[in-house]
Amino acid sequence: MDVNEGTAQHLPPLKKGGRGGLRTGDAAKIPPNPPLLKGGLNDDQGFTLLEVLVALVIGVLLVALTPPLLSGMSGSTELRSAARQLAAGLRNARNAAITHQREAVLTLNLAEHRFAVSGDTHEIALPNSVALHLYTAQSELLDGERGNIRFFSDGSSTGGAITVSSTKLAYRINVDWLTGAIAIAEQDVQPQ
Repeated sequence: MDVNEGTAQHLPPLKKGGRGGLRTGDAAKIPPNPPLLKGGLNDDQGFTLLEVLVALVIGVLLVALTPPLLSGMSGSTELRSAARQLAAGLRNARNAAITHQREAVLTLNLAEHRFAVSGDTHEIALPNSVALHLYTAQSELLDGERGNIRFFSDGSSTGGAITVSSTKLAYRINVDWLTGAIAIAEQDVQPQ
């Protein structure tokens, strides 16, 4: 085992004079350590006016463009929320029909953007910014502005669909007539 193994290695002694050896005056000729990053900032340098202006322009653009992007997101969030509220109301009506072993109805008022489930006096308001369309059995249309989707004690229903839409996006809440299952499907709005 070598005595120096695992310890710092010592360099061989320097030759005095002669070829290839270092002399005492050679230390002055060794260049100082070069900077690690070329083009980096030294103590006497700063940012140029152009760099500061570019940073300011980018900051102003970010501040100016953020609110319109966020307002677009709130519209789609509002639309999705309305679709989920309607789906929850339909599920509530179906569960009430099965639990109480009698028919339950979700009544949708298209003109007032409201709906209610039979047996519940509380009406739920939907945002006026969304468009509503009801597709249901002819026998469930009350007038041109109101209609029902009816659920029976075995969980089946009259079937139908409710579409909640904006200018760019739509959600269709489908109610299967045989099983009463409720599903939400996202759709793109077709230009007319």
